[in-house]
Amino acid sequence: MTEAITIGVDHGYAAMKTVHCAFPTGLVGYDHEPYTQQSVLEYGGKYYVVGSGRQPLQKDKMVTEDYYLLTLAAIAKELAHRGAEPTAVHLAAGLPLTSFGRDKRKFREYLLRDSQPVSFRYEGIAYTVTITEVSLFPQGYAAVLTQSELLDEPSVIVADIGGWTVDLMRLDNRIPNATTCRSLELGMIRCLDEIAEQIRRTLGLSMTAAQIESCLRGESGSTGEQAREIIHREAGAYTRRLLSAITESGLDARAMPAVFLGGGAALLKRHVSATDGLCRPVILDDVCLNAKGYERLAGQLSRGVTGGG
Repeated sequence: MTEAITIGVDHGYAAMKTVHCAFPTGLVGYDHEPYTQQSVLEYGGKYYVVGSGRQPLQKDKMVTEDYYLLTLAAIAKELAHRGAEPTAVHLAAGLPLTSFGRDKRKFREYLLRDSQPVSFRYEGIAYTVTITEVSLFPQGYAAVLTQSELLDEPSVIVADIGGWTVDLMRLDNRIPNATTCRSLELGMIRCLDEIAEQIRRTLGLSMTAAQIESCLRGESGSTGEQAREIIHREAGAYTRRLLSAITESGLDARAMPAVFLGGGAALLKRHVSATDGLCRPVILDDVCLNAKGYERLAGQLSRGVTGGG
């Protein structure tokens, strides 16, 4: 058999990420072929439009088939980006450290089905993929391992700001301190919803999450100045609540570097700085860092360099 291609996939509440691609978790099913092939997955006799908005919140991502279908779309998009033929795939994914031991076996079984190979179509292209292995790693930690300069610090706080949760941990001498791990339901969905509500109350406007995110990234658009002021004011208030929650979790960001990563870090980059009393804020705004970390760790695992899942 051809050597498997390792593909890292970060299964977020708001977005799916691979090393080269990111797309919203929205998934709409159809019994008949939709009017377009763009972002359309065909699997098991049904059609799914991928990436239209985000998933309704699923605290347990394994309750439905949605995240398996999104995984197939992620594999197809990554293979297409690399110009690789459909082939054997070693899937590298992650879980929060707080639930890693509890969900590891179940999530691996969810992704690694007995019925191999898997046949599907994405954007009109046929794929037949054999998922030969699934390796799981702690998210956040995997991303930080891509930043060698941070690993020289004796202690580092890691805050992975996702769609629904903010996963916290402290690394001591490069190793996660399990007693410090927390998962706070304070992700960017909460922030975006609060901003949208304040704009409705103040201006009577119903702005979309996409518009608010664009403004937070500093992109030019048709958003009025009043709305922009509210967006950045509320983003600042959210950032202060997040920093307070980190402190309340027993992690002192005034005493050691704090690494912010994930989709939320990219959106809040301009609102987190040393002026907040932080020792050394480090913003890793590459939303694909977890996926890159998973691939790196899976490569080390295959070479027998380190342990893994």
